[in-house]
Amino acid sequence: MAEASYPEDLLYHPEHDWARIDDGDPALATLGITWYAQDALGEVVFFDPPAPGTEVHKDEPYAEVESVKAVSDVVAPFTGEIVEVNESLVDDPGAINEDPYGAGWLVKVRISDPSEREQLLDADAYSAILV
Repeated sequence: MAEASYPEDLLYHPEHDWARIDDGDPALATLGITWYAQDALGEVVFFDPPAPGTEVHKDEPYAEVESVKAVSDVVAPFTGEIVEVNESLVDDPGAINEDPYGAGWLVKVRISDPSEREQLLDADAYSAILV
């Protein structure tokens, strides 16, 4: 399992989801769950991804991850359209535990309202809500 970390280059949703804004295209974001979320879930055994083209809405569930302990909703930090799904997680959902910010990314989203980024937390603010 990965070591606890909250990378500085990410934005965080209070429901334990992260977003990495694409350097070349600021309307594109990669999404996943935080180290804290995967640790609380325990061993992830199933990822139920949305289909590309699915509309997601800020603060609403868009996917589910299932662990040996529970099934948990994954909440969208932005409103937008799913443009890519990490299909490798269907066969290897454990990558979410092993590398939540790398190989364990969940989806890529084309952001509809870039101003929604202002409502997300930086790494320090996110870490502060975990205490």
